[in-house]
Parts: sequence; structure tokens; C-alpha cells
Amino acid sequence: MIRAQRRFHDSGRSRSSSAVVFALIAFLALHPASAAGTQNGSQAAPAPALSPTITFTLDFPESIPDHYMVTVSADGHAAYDSTGKLTPEGDTPEPFHMEFVLSAGNRIKIFELARRAGYFAGKLDSEKHNLANTGVKTLTYRDEQRSTRSSYNYSSSQPVQELTSLFQRISMTLEFGRRLEYFHRYQKLALDDELKRMDEMERSNALEEVQAVAPILKKISEDQSVINGARARALRLLQESR
Repeated sequence: MIRAQRRFHDSGRSRSSSAVVFALIAFLALHPASAAGTQNGSQAAPAPALSPTITFTLDFPESIPDHYMVTVSADGHAAYDSTGKLTPEGDTPEPFHMEFVLSAGNRIKIFELARRAGYFAGKLDSEKHNLANTGVKTLTYRDEQRSTRSSYNYSSSQPVQELTSLFQRISMTLEFGRRLEYFHRYQKLALDDELKRMDEMERSNALEEVQAVAPILKKISEDQSVINGARARALRLLQESR
């Protein structure tokens, strides 16, 4: 009698174990991703969220530069790319690229103006035909919910006008940095005139994000082979950028 009971209990445990194994196999067959996650020891990490990004592009043949693009992320990281000659008489160097951290004030301002401009979802161009061509400008906005862009020559939208002017001032500053790098390496005698122009434009509030070119200003201000006037201007601009 005791042996029969033991056989009965052993048989019950066997049937229970088989049921568990069968259920596990069925689950893994229906959820292969879970099986892969278990084998790897962890679940696959979710894709990182797309940070809101605004890009301004200008294409204007025969101008200097003839093309440039400023990209700004909501975290303040910014990138600048441009092509074209350094000076009207000069050769065309390699395409220029630099990355920098945008000041908090301009970062907030840019994204607020984009919001006021409807994130560029509609037409931005005024479509007036009696206006001079000042280049094809394109504003683009991207985040996890939307991807919008619009091109224009001139826009009557006040937020778009402010954005255009701001991005153009940023480009002007970074192009100064581009030329200063070139002149410091190849034409040090040209630095004085270039820094005079930059100093005048900075005093008239025609530049933005001067801190982005602080490394080259510092390099010039500390270079004993550069004339004193140029070094002094570079130092003043460096101090203003801080």
C-alpha cells in the first residue's frame, strides 16, 4: 500500500514537472524577445529619446560663405558647417566644421522663437516678388513628435526674422574664427586688420557667441610672434567673451 502511494505521488510530481516545462517552452516560443533578453542577462535598452533640434541653413552663391548650416540641440550642443572662400581674392579651402556649446540665453531664445513660429510647419516666405534675393534660407525643427521645415528668401513673420538675424550673427562670429585660424597659421600680418573688424562688429552688437572662438583668441593673445596691437585686441575680445 505504501509503495503504491509512493508511485502515485512520484507520478503526480512527474506530471506536474512536465506541465511546467511545457508551459515554459510555449511561453518562449511566443515571446522570442524575452528569451533573447534572458540569454543575454538583460532586456534590450530602449532607443534614446530624440532631443529637439533646430537647424538653420543659408545657400547664397557668390557670397562668403556661399553655404552654411547651424544646428542647435535643446541641450545646448551646437554645430556649424560652411563652405566657400575665406576672402573674395582667396582660394577655397576645405569645408569648415566646428562644434561648440551655445549660451543658455540664446538656446532658450531660439527654441521660444521656434515655438512662436509654429515650428516652421507652414509657409514662411512672404512671396513678394519685388524683393532682392538674399539667399535661400531654411529652418528645420525635429523632435519625437514632429519633423517640419520651410524655406524662404524673406519672411514677414517676426519670430522668423529674429531667428534669421540671430543665426546670421552666429555665422559671422564663427567665420571670423575660421579666418583667424587660417591667418594665424599662414598670414600673421593679416591678423591685425581682421581683429580690428571683429572688434568693431563686437562693439556694435553685430556678433553672437563670441565665446565659441575663444580658443583661437587665446592662442593669438599669447603668441609673442604676433604684433602687440593684434594681441591686445584678441585679449579684449577674449575677456568680453567671458
